Amino acid sequence: MIQRSAESIYVDELCKSAKDAYRQIRSIHTSQKNKVLEKLASALISRKSEILKENAKDLEAGKSKGLSSALLDRLTLDEKRIRSLSNAVLEIKALPDPVGETVRGTTLPNGIRLNTKRVPLGVVMVIYESRPNVTIDVGALSFKSGNACILRGGSEAIHSNTILAKIFQDCLKEEGLPPNAVTFVDKTEREYMIPFLKQTSYIDIVVPRGGEGLIRFVSENSLIPVVKHDKGVVNLYIDKSADPKKVLPIAINSKVQRPGVCNAAENLIIHSEYPYIKELLEGLASKGVQLLLDPRSLAIFPQGQPVKEEDYLEEFLDLRFSVKTVDKIEEAIEFIEATSSGHTEAIVTEDVSAANFFSRSLDSAAIFVNISTRFHDGGEFGLGAEVGISTGKLHVRGPMGLVHLTTTTTYAEGEGQVRG
Repeated sequence: MIQRSAESIYVDELCKSAKDAYRQIRSIHTSQKNKVLEKLASALISRKSEILKENAKDLEAGKSKGLSSALLDRLTLDEKRIRSLSNAVLEIKALPDPVGETVRGTTLPNGIRLNTKRVPLGVVMVIYESRPNVTIDVGALSFKSGNACILRGGSEAIHSNTILAKIFQDCLKEEGLPPNAVTFVDKTEREYMIPFLKQTSYIDIVVPRGGEGLIRFVSENSLIPVVKHDKGVVNLYIDKSADPKKVLPIAINSKVQRPGVCNAAENLIIHSEYPYIKELLEGLASKGVQLLLDPRSLAIFPQGQPVKEEDYLEEFLDLRFSVKTVDKIEEAIEFIEATSSGHTEAIVTEDVSAANFFSRSLDSAAIFVNISTRFHDGGEFGLGAEVGISTGKLHVRGPMGLVHLTTTTTYAEGEGQVRG
């Protein structure tokens, strides 16, 4: 008799219960989904003291482990962020339910009627780090789109994730729905991750959200289809015609507002003929940005530090900003093609032809003109929230929202037709 490990038994039981929950919720009416989400939005506010108490445990542990200020920021839940979480749930509630939407309806010449409709994917597993808001965002998106989800957060957010998952599960139980529609993995050890990635009978898609190491590990070990939400090496290009009134606010917002997130800019590319390079670098430095400069920008702003070539490939997730000087837009595009992770590229320019050339020449999930890179976000795009931002090209690219958690089924009806 083959002895099964404790890890495999644990994983099997969670996956089976998630699949059972999916079978129960996949066809429930939109009104019932919305009722749960409304309860959840209210519960996040009414139970905020519990959330803050558990989050404080994670923050204390994070500080003792020496987590960076950016990682601690990603981990932090305060009253403002809890209210934002609640509002995001209400936004998802207000969005149209994609399940049942007809995407193609036609009658063939032989009289067969085809009706292709959106249906849930099934069981979605999301593996993520640091950010406890993902527990609510992904849970709400999955539930509204008729999917069960399996949520596996990192050890650094275990207390926060646990209470948030419990609040969601309590709301499901109050409506007579299976709590394991939002299944939470309370084992954070690496040996528990591998068995999940082999569960092809129960899990339909895996989404890793986190650092480069996590995404590589999941991609290399998963037998289940993976939607990669890869690192954000985001480039911001300042064209020679850029309006200085726009440049500094966009650059500061892109880098400083929340440096520890994937849509924060990491590389600043400046056209050598932009007249206000010194003012731009001084303005960034005044906000605490650590400038890593190429020789030409270092000559303009000696207070910076020399950049290394490998810096241009790194997702810092902090206040470091690598700077590259170019003499023409073609050089900027060539640099971006060599360094980008396919997440977001932005240009600041008053030249319409430069903006169009930049947009046509690059191939990333988002191309921005004269706006901060921080807008590449599911909530900002009107999706309520996001499962993550996909940098791949299959199934979904960019913010993964409700509609991206569905696939299609084609229903065919006839009057006895047979194929000749």
